[in-house]
Amino acid sequence: MVRLSRGLVNLSSAIWRLRIETVRTHTALWKQPPDGFEWLALCLRFANTADWHAGPHPTESLKTYQDLVAWGTNGGLIPRRETARLMRRVSSQPARAREALSRAVAAREVIYRIMADLAHGRAPAGRDLSALNRALASALRRSRLVSNAARPRGAGRFAWEIIGRIDDFDRVLWPVLKSAADLLTSPELRRVKQCADDRGCGFLFLDRSKNLSRRWCSMKSCGNRAKVLGYYRRRG
Repeated sequence: MVRLSRGLVNLSSAIWRLRIETVRTHTALWKQPPDGFEWLALCLRFANTADWHAGPHPTESLKTYQDLVAWGTNGGLIPRRETARLMRRVSSQPARAREALSRAVAAREVIYRIMADLAHGRAPAGRDLSALNRALASALRRSRLVSNAARPRGAGRFAWEIIGRIDDFDRVLWPVLKSAADLLTSPELRRVKQCADDRGCGFLFLDRSKNLSRRWCSMKSCGNRAKVLGYYRRRG
């Protein structure tokens, strides 16, 4: 937790000394899609970048900053034309890239714990909410509301736009944090579930079933295993 807070403070101080560029990139990084699910699930997809997250030995997918950039690029959070520029900065400042990776992983763990607690009807720890608020405050300083002239009425008239350096090391994290805040304040929060596998799969998802009956990350993996085990237990 301390590392997350201290890192964000250091980053803020460093960016203050830089010339801030205003860039117009994907408004989709911030704007909620029509059905809301894909945007709200962004923070859950990020939380799931460690496999077997609820077990004693999670498998880390974000081992390097390059892994983080690849995740963001493949998910549409970083326009591919900007990836090369960001990677050039990584090559020239590897230590700062490693610090940004540590901040991202720390934020991921905070989001994961909060969502897992809520999935099981538990109140999130106060220290986790405080850490998320600190990280979110940093992310929101890099955004602004803009008018969408193409939609003069109703929902979608305004959108969030990123403000900041295209090659900022933390840019992948900003939309993830905004997604977490949107999900936590959305009626869809009740749909947050954690895979019920007893081995520690821990996969987080939004249950889109009408009666909120989904229990597994997938019926092809954990769900099928539970089904087979249940069958043999009933027979035995």
